[in-house]
Amino acid sequence: MVLISAGAVGPAAGRSLPLLTLLMVAEFGFFLNAIGAGLAIRQLIQQGLNPGVILSASGCAALAAGFAWLGLQLWPGGPPGVA
Repeated sequence: MVLISAGAVGPAAGRSLPLLTLLMVAEFGFFLNAIGAGLAIRQLIQQGLNPGVILSASGCAALAAGFAWLGLQLWPGGPPGVA
């Protein structure tokens, strides 16, 4: 929510927070959700299939991917290796 309200998904001129702050928030969101997905997958392996845990794991994985994508898009010049 902080990233969207700060204008991270818009043009660089419309951002209300510094680039480094936006990158740190995106990185924190990625790591937090990646850890959540990993813990949920570990619980799935230990306890078997549970719809709530499956939903939690898939939601965390999707959010982690979204934060990683946003962090790469915020990086000056775009993602590395992409022309």
